[in-house]
Amino acid sequence: MSEYAEPPRSCGAEELGTAPAGRVLTVADVLALPVLAAGRPEVVTGVTHLDRPVRWVHITELTDPASFLKGGELVLTTGMPLPEDPVGVRRYVDELADVGAAALVIELVRRYHRPPGPLIQACRTRGLPLVTLAKDVNFLEVTQVVHTLILGNQADAVRRTQRVHEAFTALTLRGAGPEDVVRAAAEMSGHTVVLENLVHQALICEPSGGTVDEALTGWEQRSRATPAGDDTEVGGPEGWLVAPVEYQGERWGRVAMLPPPTAPPPSTVPAAYVSTVPAAFVPEDVTVLERTAMALTIARLIHATPWERTAQRSVLRDLAEQRHRSPADARARLAALGLPTEGNVFLAVLAVLADVRAPNDDTGLETRLSRELRTTGVPALVGTLAPARLGILLALRPSQPWRPAVEQLSRTALELDPHAVVCTGSEVTDLSHAARSFREAARVAEATRPGQSLPAGRSYHELSDLGLRRLLYALHEDTRVQEYAERQLGRLIDHDTRHGADLLTTLRRYLEAAGNKTTAARLGGLSRETVYQRLRTIERLLDCDLESGERRTELHVALTTLDVLRDKGRTT
Repeated sequence: MSEYAEPPRSCGAEELGTAPAGRVLTVADVLALPVLAAGRPEVVTGVTHLDRPVRWVHITELTDPASFLKGGELVLTTGMPLPEDPVGVRRYVDELADVGAAALVIELVRRYHRPPGPLIQACRTRGLPLVTLAKDVNFLEVTQVVHTLILGNQADAVRRTQRVHEAFTALTLRGAGPEDVVRAAAEMSGHTVVLENLVHQALICEPSGGTVDEALTGWEQRSRATPAGDDTEVGGPEGWLVAPVEYQGERWGRVAMLPPPTAPPPSTVPAAYVSTVPAAFVPEDVTVLERTAMALTIARLIHATPWERTAQRSVLRDLAEQRHRSPADARARLAALGLPTEGNVFLAVLAVLADVRAPNDDTGLETRLSRELRTTGVPALVGTLAPARLGILLALRPSQPWRPAVEQLSRTALELDPHAVVCTGSEVTDLSHAARSFREAARVAEATRPGQSLPAGRSYHELSDLGLRRLLYALHEDTRVQEYAERQLGRLIDHDTRHGADLLTTLRRYLEAAGNKTTAARLGGLSRETVYQRLRTIERLLDCDLESGERRTELHVALTTLDVLRDKGRTT
């Protein structure tokens, strides 16, 4: 309007206030600007709608301003053109509400000193924020400041969008995997981002401003309550922003961006409104999620390993190495992949293959073992922990026996690799102790050589199989063990080598006979006198008394160590 026209001037930083970076300007933001705060604004109605975006500011003294609006405008007026009759006031407000005005700001200086009752009632009925100004405000300055912020935000948004496109283009060109893509989306948006498949299993979760537990607890039920659309859109009771992910022209899953924690109720905000109510998502978030879905579609074509398999590998590695932030996070991740986590007994199983293959070459065995487990009815996760080393986590009911399932797993692994070794840890009732079960299974594997004898009817190795020989087998590379064997038996072996004797065998038979010379003679096919003579020579060479039970135990350990070292040397 001409009565407000004056030469434009630039706005200072103190007038602009603090612009909300990364999101659109809202009614609340505008009311907090110094140029409007000086007029002592009071929100009369529509306090719950102060998060409405402001697209533009419109100054009017017309009785029908709606014909000049397109929606999203903050309407400023002195109140001079307001109709006198209640019907005219309702029509005035209805027209503003119908066109989508963001808010009506009226100055209580010239015509009114308090807002008319019909105006308050009409604005409250239509949910239109009504704000009064107790002091005179230069509307043109308000327009300049707000428009400067809007245009500045639009320019910033263009630059941020360009950076988003550049970042995802770089990820795609370097062949980034799904974990990298989802992590980048969470970092760029500041929101938690989750990738799920069609059966609502959360494969990758990158939390932002929260925990995995908070993001994934009850995931399947919450996800099913959020409808899947063909476009990027907000939906569901929690207001997730979701976008479909495709593979070879068909929908494969979707990626979800979760809203931040709920903002404080607007009613707790002072009337002067010096803070803002954050919107859940901004246009840049939509761009980030759309580019995320596109990058994931390309990554799905590049990376041949099924992402469900990759997800199980990742969660098992984190569980075995205790890399989860908390037990609750671990439970949430496993539950989101479909594994029961409450009221179950857990058992770790390791399948160690004889040939060391590339980390991703075990997919066939993983798939085969997963298929076999489904036939047993035991829920489980299967994944490669390291080259040629597969980890399996069984989730059993408290009364459910685990041996049949492990035996079936072991026979399947041996069919694919006859020299494979399958080992188990101990059962645990708390998922946070699963790492211990994995460590125990690893100890059994370290102490087991391929082809080692087992009880009849069993093809796998368990913790109870660990005896002295297996313990020494696990410790064979320790130089202290090697030095012990050499210190105990070195002089005897040197004597046999120089003289072509076989005193070491005689000592072995004597120890096997638990110190009984007659039995030792029978085992070695020698006369008792010959055995007596050889044992005296052994006592002289080793400077020991073979009648001592402690000394015989030391020599037995040394002999077993020697056997393990020689056996290991022949198999390497």
